[in-house]
Amino acid sequence: MDDGATPPRVLPLAAVGAGDLPAVGGKGANLGELMAAGLPVPPGFVVTTAAYRAHAAAAGLDPEAAAEDPARARDLLTSTPLAPAARHEIAAALADLGPDGMRVAVRSSATAEDLPGAAFAGQQDTFLDVHGTDAVLDAVRRCWASLWTDRAVDYRRRQGIDPHEVAIAVVIQRMVPAEAAGVLFTANPLTGRRDELVVDAAPGLGEAVVSGEVTPERLVLGRDGAVRSVVPRSEGAPRVLSDTAASQLAALAVRAERHFSGLAGEEAPQDIEWALADGRISLVQARPVTALPLAPPELGRIQRTVGPFFLEMFAVRPHPLDVTGWLARGVLPMLHLMAGSVGVRFPPLDQVIHERDGVPLQLVPPRPRPSLLMVGAPLSVARRMRRYDVRRWTADPLMAEFDAAIAALEAEDPAGLPWPDLVRRVDRCNAALEPVARIRVRYLPSAFVPFAPLRLLLAAVGLGRLASPLVAGERTRTRDGNDALEVLAGVVRTDPELASAAAALDPPGFLRAVRERPEFAGFAAELEAFLTEYGHRESVSVLLATAPTWRDDPTPVAAILMSLAAAPPGGPRPDRSAEALAELLAHPLLRPRRAAAAARAVVAACRRGLAFREDTHFQACRVLPPLRHTFLELGRRLAEVGALAAPEDVFDLRFDELAALADPVVMDDGEAARVRGLAARRGRLRREYAGVPMLDPGLFARVRTGADGGGALLTGTPASGGVAEGPVRVVSGPEGFASLRAGEVLVCPNTNPSWTPLFARAAAVVVDTGGLGSHAAIVAREYGVPAVMATGDGTSVLRDGQRVRVDGSRGRVDPA
Repeated sequence: MDDGATPPRVLPLAAVGAGDLPAVGGKGANLGELMAAGLPVPPGFVVTTAAYRAHAAAAGLDPEAAAEDPARARDLLTSTPLAPAARHEIAAALADLGPDGMRVAVRSSATAEDLPGAAFAGQQDTFLDVHGTDAVLDAVRRCWASLWTDRAVDYRRRQGIDPHEVAIAVVIQRMVPAEAAGVLFTANPLTGRRDELVVDAAPGLGEAVVSGEVTPERLVLGRDGAVRSVVPRSEGAPRVLSDTAASQLAALAVRAERHFSGLAGEEAPQDIEWALADGRISLVQARPVTALPLAPPELGRIQRTVGPFFLEMFAVRPHPLDVTGWLARGVLPMLHLMAGSVGVRFPPLDQVIHERDGVPLQLVPPRPRPSLLMVGAPLSVARRMRRYDVRRWTADPLMAEFDAAIAALEAEDPAGLPWPDLVRRVDRCNAALEPVARIRVRYLPSAFVPFAPLRLLLAAVGLGRLASPLVAGERTRTRDGNDALEVLAGVVRTDPELASAAAALDPPGFLRAVRERPEFAGFAAELEAFLTEYGHRESVSVLLATAPTWRDDPTPVAAILMSLAAAPPGGPRPDRSAEALAELLAHPLLRPRRAAAAARAVVAACRRGLAFREDTHFQACRVLPPLRHTFLELGRRLAEVGALAAPEDVFDLRFDELAALADPVVMDDGEAARVRGLAARRGRLRREYAGVPMLDPGLFARVRTGADGGGALLTGTPASGGVAEGPVRVVSGPEGFASLRAGEVLVCPNTNPSWTPLFARAAAVVVDTGGLGSHAAIVAREYGVPAVMATGDGTSVLRDGQRVRVDGSRGRVDPA
């Protein structure tokens, strides 16, 4: 670059590289690097950001105002004439590039695009087949104006990018008269596999592929260029890219990835645009692949079995503070204690959750390992079976210890604590969970050992299909909460004014009306009493302490009440558990009185065991509100001194980072800026991966135990027996709870206990993730609602109003 005082307005493409990004933007810098690596790139030049800034200043454009009124900003940039010096330099560079009338591509190259985590794909404009100096100059101004399209402004706002920090350059290159063009990813963008290159190719210019205007041919290549699979554009369509051309393209792409990986100092898979003309491939753009999943793990049999359960628990990506301030310090010690009690070692957290820059990106289902202590495990289990009867766990002194710890935390105001005590309060919250862990260790043998004789019994009489309904039906705290919601819904249903408000308002509006309108004061008190008793329930997952509980945000509760109140009171559902027990006892081998009594006893013990698991989960959730409130108070104090943009940004810090900070009241500006930048960077990375699951559900498709899929819309894991028909209602999250109507088939990505009141109205339940032991499956069996879990993509395959038939016994969903 020019070292003079005045930044150059035009630079040859071959003279720029990664270090020139502020002057030439992401696209220009990357194309310069491709040239430097000796890769085939059409020649061209860059109209730098200095030219844009001078033009914007002449037009009177203020970035802050432009972000508020993008249309006026675009008008200013396109209507203001180019400065004579800029016109002259661009025209001269165009003349040097080729003869008059030569066709060129004019491409936007913003300073905040083609970067890791922020591709800005399609946010600014590109103009192809432009010819003539005046047309090129006009295209340059239109590229500048595209920095302020509504979509680009919104994209930057969501990425947290300051409008003062962005500028735009323009790349002008000789046009490639493409016979075929498209894009190539040097890693599979769907699965994360690094040994696969994925190519989309179509005849003509690549812009049609990038914009989605055409259905391209798709090829999967090995890194050696070998074609592994081809999906044609349409049935019988000729090949767009020959095997020879595909091999050449792969070789160029691998070289490009190697070059950028060397610059980055780490693996840097690339998203490359290419064009083919006269048998020669040119690369016209390269940028990092955004939101690329980590390479899929190799899973063993046990991991595939437990994977759907863990995937359900991690359906929402945890924050760094969830992992380091809750999972590592509260949940994992509990798991270590429980696993150790039977001689099993639970893997360390970094083997279960893979991170980048502190942000959890991938879940690897744990594979517990036996230890030498397993030799003595049977004796230990037998001793605990004799000493600790699961029917008396609530009277254990450990429960009183847990109640006292939670009461002390609830009575304490975090805002009144000095910073060091506030940090230590996180460990006090986690330590409060230990009594529940020890209760589980004591009583799990008597809770789950009875399942072994039940399996043997059912195998002996040939009634294995009764296992799930037999063990359902025991009262649980979750069931108590659901019944309490039914009572509240009955109040709404029978009160004309409440019913009218529920029908007319959305859930947040209904909640505000209940809390603010004097005539609803009585119901508001009943709702508060419910939240006092049950409001510690998780809204997302027990593994996410940063997510609001029902008490923190009762909007999901309001939505549930609205859904329940919209239908007449539900009649008694069939007691499938009682029906299953009657069928079992009717077997000839169990007609003798003593055999029947033994069968009843083992079924009852199994029911108590499942209720114990559910109720100890309910109790463990009581830690969540005080822990989350501690996190938010830490965030509030950091936000007060400018170290965070908002208190919730503390969730993007690790606990060890928080513990190392001095009291914010003595924090200097430099340290505050460092912390704010760290949280902002991780926030952008989390947003980049927002649509990428922690683990590909497709990894578990091969172990589904459902139907073979012949004629089915979906197959999955049979989770609750029975068959039901009804119209589909896709509910993506708590914000959609109020949309479910009685008799509809609830189709959702995942569930947790906050969803289960909806089962009282659903005809059946279909879930993308989860397994036989998930909360959704357990509650579905309690309510006698057919359920199919682990369908993988039910929420995208099925649509609202579509009538389906759900067979929860066979694990399939068919057209009704």
